[in-house]
Amino acid sequence: MNKKYKWMLDLLLLLVFLYIFFVSIELIGEGFKFLGKGFAESLFRATSNPLVGLVIGILATSIVQSSSTTTSTVVGMVAGGVISIRNAIPMVMGANIGTTITNTLVSLAHITRKQEFKRAFAGATMHDFFNLLSVAIILPIETQVHFLERGALILTSGFKGIGGMTLISPIKAIVKPVIQVLMHLFGMLPFSRGLTFGIIETIALIVLFISLRQMVMLLKGIFLQKIEGFFDSYIFKNTWQSLFWGFFITSIVQSSSMTTSLLIPLIAGEIVTVEAAFPFTLGANIGTTFTAIMASFATHNPAAITVAFTHLLFNITGTAIFLPLKRIPIFLAKQLALLAYNKRILAILYVIVVFFIIPLAIIFL
Repeated sequence: MNKKYKWMLDLLLLLVFLYIFFVSIELIGEGFKFLGKGFAESLFRATSNPLVGLVIGILATSIVQSSSTTTSTVVGMVAGGVISIRNAIPMVMGANIGTTITNTLVSLAHITRKQEFKRAFAGATMHDFFNLLSVAIILPIETQVHFLERGALILTSGFKGIGGMTLISPIKAIVKPVIQVLMHLFGMLPFSRGLTFGIIETIALIVLFISLRQMVMLLKGIFLQKIEGFFDSYIFKNTWQSLFWGFFITSIVQSSSMTTSLLIPLIAGEIVTVEAAFPFTLGANIGTTFTAIMASFATHNPAAITVAFTHLLFNITGTAIFLPLKRIPIFLAKQLALLAYNKRILAILYVIVVFFIIPLAIIFL
């Protein structure tokens, strides 16, 4: 086949598998929603303890696979007077941690190829460590002096009277028709909700792994040099450019899970280094706060707007701390990846323990 046509065919295939990848991630979240509406809200009502609020944010976001969804739900509940600003802040922090589960699940698609997996798992868990370390530093200070709450109240005072504005995620818009058809078909299955949920999640994960594998093969083939040059020259040229693109792309897509998950196959294929991807990830963390901010404006409720701004200030504060200290989360992620490289079952146990067992244990205890 002519090289030009092969390149075009590979590009088309890459776009097809990228679309399938987006569908699979959205389907994972939809599967959990299939269990019943209001699950997250029932969790959020549970406590006023900051630690338990934190783990509720982690657990809820691990389930719905979207920090934007969790924080928007919290914003709505604050607007409705269900929870207070002070109780909502730890939940928002927990949502930041919970959203990183998507990256880690994506990295597991490389588990059968040890070298790729080691790079992918390090690239995924650096996001985990950034958020865990940020919470470990910021939450105790916030519970004592409430600097995020105070700063957010100042910002809120400048936005009084602003009406709501709805952002439409282009990713969600293009996958929505397919998701609706799939969920309709799943809903027709003659099984219990629990069994249907299991079927949805199994299919979603299989499709995610297959689409990722195909994307990596295409990226490592004819596109490798072209894409590597593009990323080096534009997206990851330097720390500030990488930070900006992470922020900008996520502000448009409205899902840090989507944008940061796309980094994982690039890191696995040695197209992007973990070090270069780190500031992009921090930018994505800031960019994802825009969804909740827009949702809060729609409520016309100052308390709800304050909560949304605390999410923004939390991510900016975490970035200010760990962008200069990036070696710490990257080192920890690489050490964990090395352990998982030698014993890959540890990666699966890590996901189960950090995102589900520990939060559930703290909630019930």
